Amino acid sequence: MPLYLPPSRAKPPPPPLRTDDRRAVLVGLAVWGVLLVVALVVPEVRDTGEGRWLGSCIAGIALGLIGLGYVHRRERRAARRREHGPAEPGGAPPRVR
Repeated sequence: MPLYLPPSRAKPPPPPLRTDDRRAVLVGLAVWGVLLVVALVVPEVRDTGEGRWLGSCIAGIALGLIGLGYVHRRERRAARRREHGPAEPGGAPPRVR
């Protein structure tokens, strides 16, 4: 197997896969929500005197919400690009609201 292929022999890269990232983030949020309920209900976890269990769950939920916003914004931009085509070289992308 050669380590280098000249551009004339290289195959074009495959098209990117479309995935449902929103579902993955929502599953993660649900898991952190269940863990938060467990941390609040189970006395052995709640009464340890350390806030790391609750803090970890709250941080996981907060980061999941940030991730959900990021995924939503990225999907909107991709839909706009599919609708209006790519931006012109050297120009700003079309602004549509």
